[in-house]
Formats: sequence, structure tokens, C-alpha cells
Amino acid sequence: MSLRERLLEQQSGTVARVAGTRESNELQEIKARVHRRLINKLDLSKLEGADPNVVQGDVRKVIGVLLDEENIPMNGLERENITGDVLNELFGLGPLEPLLADKTISDILVNGPRQVYIERRGKLEKVDIVFRNDAHLMQIIDRIVSRIGRRIDESSPMVDARLLDGSRVNAIIPPLSIDGPILSIRRFGADPLTIKDLVDFKALTPQLVQLLEACVKSRLNILVSGGTGAGKTTMLNSLSGFIPHNERLVTIEDSAELLMQQPHVVRLETRPPNIEGRGEVTQRSLLRNALRMRPDRIIVGEVRGEEAIDMLQAMNTGHDGGMTTIHANSARDALARLETMIAMANLRISDKAMRQQVSSAINLIIQVSRMSDGSRKVMSVSEVLGMEGEVITMQEIYRFNRSGVGPRGEVQGHFRPTGIRPRFTERLEQYGYILPPHIFDPGM
Repeated sequence: MSLRERLLEQQSGTVARVAGTRESNELQEIKARVHRRLINKLDLSKLEGADPNVVQGDVRKVIGVLLDEENIPMNGLERENITGDVLNELFGLGPLEPLLADKTISDILVNGPRQVYIERRGKLEKVDIVFRNDAHLMQIIDRIVSRIGRRIDESSPMVDARLLDGSRVNAIIPPLSIDGPILSIRRFGADPLTIKDLVDFKALTPQLVQLLEACVKSRLNILVSGGTGAGKTTMLNSLSGFIPHNERLVTIEDSAELLMQQPHVVRLETRPPNIEGRGEVTQRSLLRNALRMRPDRIIVGEVRGEEAIDMLQAMNTGHDGGMTTIHANSARDALARLETMIAMANLRISDKAMRQQVSSAINLIIQVSRMSDGSRKVMSVSEVLGMEGEVITMQEIYRFNRSGVGPRGEVQGHFRPTGIRPRFTERLEQYGYILPPHIFDPGM
């Protein structure tokens, strides 16, 4: 979209936002006049293609001159709010920019143009930010998805996208959404949380970190399971920090959001069909192609369909050390979901054969959960042992025992090993990781 088109779109008004003590309607009128005059004032042909920082500086100066010519008493805060709104509409994501700049916000939920919620420290709260109408919100959504070559319209009313910082974006528009366009943004900071950060947040213990580090470096295949918003991707990102930097990683995602910390990373992303229904590239296709790219490890952002069989086969044929996430409420449910996904591939194999594929591929399941106080915790760590008859057998190594709720609503409990020493400790020792006995001692 050209600079002139953006300015023309904004003539009818901008986002209503609390600014100083002046009524929002009066600010709206001032902004509208500034927009109309800005179109005539700027030399758009010179601004197109110029350095964004230089352009923003030039536009800010022009806005300052136009506000002076308005000859209306305004304090510094009101002037800055008007200038910021105009710049955000022109160069950013409009009214979302102040929310995106707040590092404490983890989710931004736009339920139509008049209702915006955020999640901060695990709690939802409504904010005093609105869009002027459905068309204004659609412009912001289209600006997000068009940056990565995707589209959203009546023929394709749902889309997954991402922001420049890796944050996950989902949008759904009418006729599928009844009350106007819906936008959900799951924030991922430019600096991803490390495993040390998770320990500080009491999501797990240093002893459990020591165990997981040995598992990752010993190339066990790890499945991170949990519900929506439980912190699966954050856990996967944190675990990836233990992968040696001399390995070649291939990541496969629907919408690229993993932030690997290694230098040798190949990032692959699926592609939806075009307007003619052609050109779709699925995770399954990318998985098959990744096997020809000489990966040391293949990391799938989330397994959710028939690509599960290709992932398991890769893990069973020498590409060990793989990691992925799955939506499930428990470790046992995660295995059941994998079986269902394999069945989606229509390979006509028996239930026992499917379970053998799963049990031989997956070594460790980490179950994470979002607690009632908004915190995320590792609820259990389970080892997949193999088959006993036609049933996959597992044993729990660590679990979080919830004991109650504190005076401020915080979840109380403690992490405890079950006392079972996992069978994969022999493999850890082969890789040079001899864990102290107290890690598995339930009395510690």
C-alpha cells in the first residue's frame, strides 16, 4: 500500500484513545484536520522508498507545524499523543503500537473494533483502546498478513501470520466472525525466555533443568504437551538452548515463531493455497523435504495432522534429537492424539503398528500447564518405555504436586521426583552425563 493510500484511508478519523484531559471527540477532530492537511503538505513521491527513520522524522516535523497552525491550546502530552497516533497509523499497526511496545503484555485480543483485551502476568484486562470501525481494523489486519505474503478476504477468512518479532497472529473475519474482524496476537519477545528465566518464574526446578539438559544433549526425542497458552512454544524455545551450536537445525512451522539460539538454523514455513486453491505447501511436504537437507535435528513447531507419521518415521530412522509440541491435557492424551494424527494419513496400518511407531520414536513427554493464577508450570515429565501387549507403557519421573492457593491467589505446591530412575539414564551416561542420585530421590 502506498503512502498516499494510507493517508487517504486515515482521513475519516483515527483511533479514539485517552489523551490528557481533553475530550476524545475534540482530539478526533484535530487529528482528522491534521490528516487532511498532511496529504497536501507532504511530497509523497520523495517519501516513497526513502529510509523509514528519515521519513518518520520528516513527517513528525510536518505534523508539528500543522498543530501549531491549528492555533488550539494543547499541552505537551496531547500534542505527543496526536503525533504518535498519526505516525502509528502511517508506519505501524495503528492503535496496537502502544500495546506492542509494552513488554509486560503477553497477549493482545481484539474482539471487534470496540473491545480490546490484553493479558498481563497471566490475567486478562480490558484496555481503553478502540478502532474507529470494522474497516479500520481490517486495514491493520491486512497490513500484518500482507507483510509475509498472506491474504485474508471473504474467500479465505482465516489466517495465521506473525509479526517481525516472531509474535503469533491469528485473524478471522466475517462471515465467520459475527461481531466484526477478530485479531489475536500471542507475544514473543525479541529476546526469548531462557531456561533460567523459567526457573526464576518457578515453572520448574534447577534439578529438573539438569535432567532436561542431559536429555536434550543426549539426543532424546522430546514431545512438549499442553493446552492453549500453557507455554509449549516457550518451553521448546528454552530447551533448544541446550542444543550444541555445531549442529544443523531445520525448523518446520505453520507460522514461524521459534527463536533458535544456534547459528546454523534453516527455518521452513508452510504456505496456504492461493486464490485459485493452488500452491499449498503443508508441514508434511516440508518434513519430507527436510530429510534431504542433511539436518542434525528436525524441530516441528507443532504437530497437528498427518505430518505426525513423517515426523515419527524420521525419529525412527536416524534423525534423533527431534522436538515438537502437541495440544493435549496429559501425557497419555498426547500419545492418543498422535495415534489419531497417524490415522489421518490413511496408511491403513493396524493400531498396534501405530503405537509401535509412537513408542519407539518418543522418549520423553513434558506436560506443561497454565495455572489458575496465570503462571505456567511443568506438571510432569514422563518416559515412554515401549509396548506391553497393545498398550504403550510410560513411567512418570517428575511431577508437580499442587497443595493449595496462597492469600493472593497464587498456586502453591512443589516439584517432586517420583523415585523412579528412568531407563534412558544409560543413554545419558553414554553421552557423558552422569546425573547425581539425588535428582531422582523423592525425599529431596
